[in-house]
Amino acid sequence: MNDAPTADLFRATDWFKSSYSAADNECVEVSCVSAWVGIRDSKAFSRNRFIVSADAFAFFISSVKDGSQ
Repeated sequence: MNDAPTADLFRATDWFKSSYSAADNECVEVSCVSAWVGIRDSKAFSRNRFIVSADAFAFFISSVKDGSQ
């Protein structure tokens, strides 16, 4: 796996919300950089980000879609 990323890696990247997000912005945003996915609170985006590997994020999304999580 790649070296662990820092929060600085995600400062200048594009962040996006799910198309299922509510209009009141109570959701999370994600950003993909190389082999990493950053996750942040859409209402407090200046706070720390949660960073996981792209593989872990893909597994999480797949599990949610198939109902196993």
